[in-house]
Amino acid sequence: MEMDVAQRFRALAREDPKRIVFPEGSDLRVLEAAAVCARERICDPIVLGHGDELRAAAQRAGLALDGVELRDPAEQLALDRYAQAYHKRRPNVDEATAHRVLRRNLLFGAMIVSTGGADGLVAGATCPSARVIEAGGLALGLAPGVSVPSSIFVMVLPDSWPPEERVLVYADASVNVDPTAEQLADIAVTSARTAQRTLGIEPRVALLSCSTKGSAVHPRIERVVEATRIAQRKAPDLVIDGELQVDSALVPRVAEYKCPASRIAGRANVLIFPDLDSANIAYKLTQYHGRARAYGPLLQGFAKPISDLSRGATADDIVTVAAFIAVSAQARH
Repeated sequence: MEMDVAQRFRALAREDPKRIVFPEGSDLRVLEAAAVCARERICDPIVLGHGDELRAAAQRAGLALDGVELRDPAEQLALDRYAQAYHKRRPNVDEATAHRVLRRNLLFGAMIVSTGGADGLVAGATCPSARVIEAGGLALGLAPGVSVPSSIFVMVLPDSWPPEERVLVYADASVNVDPTAEQLADIAVTSARTAQRTLGIEPRVALLSCSTKGSAVHPRIERVVEATRIAQRKAPDLVIDGELQVDSALVPRVAEYKCPASRIAGRANVLIFPDLDSANIAYKLTQYHGRARAYGPLLQGFAKPISDLSRGATADDIVTVAAFIAVSAQARH
């Protein structure tokens, strides 16, 4: 399937623009991305920060903020509203404490999404991934049936690859260090659904291992086997198989010998790695040595769309992630 993933996300986002919160308005890359999103109708951006400071920064950078909504987390009426909503969501946190914690842009932005004032959130340009995930957990919670948040990388291989083999989804390369069988199963199903919604592909999911269909025995391998059983039970409509070595998952000629009865048959396009080490190594090898384009990490599994950014992200990267979140939000309406 040949595609420019970034352009696909942006084109789909324009079909039904969503309201997306950018909590890190003090970062010029975020302001620039928000200006582009508004100008190109990719989303209706809400940028958090002190309005006068944001306008002054934009003016110095020559950015037009037409169509960009600026919101100040210190504004009292909004704080009162979101503090009450946060207290209702988390009764163990009194409203005074809620007022204090919601002065943090990230949590304030997540509560805008939680209460329906926006459709999604993009953050991580200046704050660690762990804080973005924490804000999602506190303000949004997980989607029904999901036990753990996770992430995907969309890998687009060079043009020399056949079009139908160029796009692969890798999970989970940034969140879960050593997932349990249940968590691996959730990651597999969630990644498949994300691929369906945002990439428009029919997912063929391979749970990867150092073993193919019992060629080796080890507790870590058994965990992948069990995860495969759970995922197949949870999502019988999806094509999911495991445990598979990566050549069995991706190369039909190899699959004929190693796993001829597999529903994947060497044609996987969603790869579920057994741990963070292997996933992170694989995506960086594919990106730098295989000359692939890597889009991510793109968070998934929350009740409403929220995504992380690399702290080295460019303004263009931020626009692409915002488009991905907008497309994810479209699929939930």
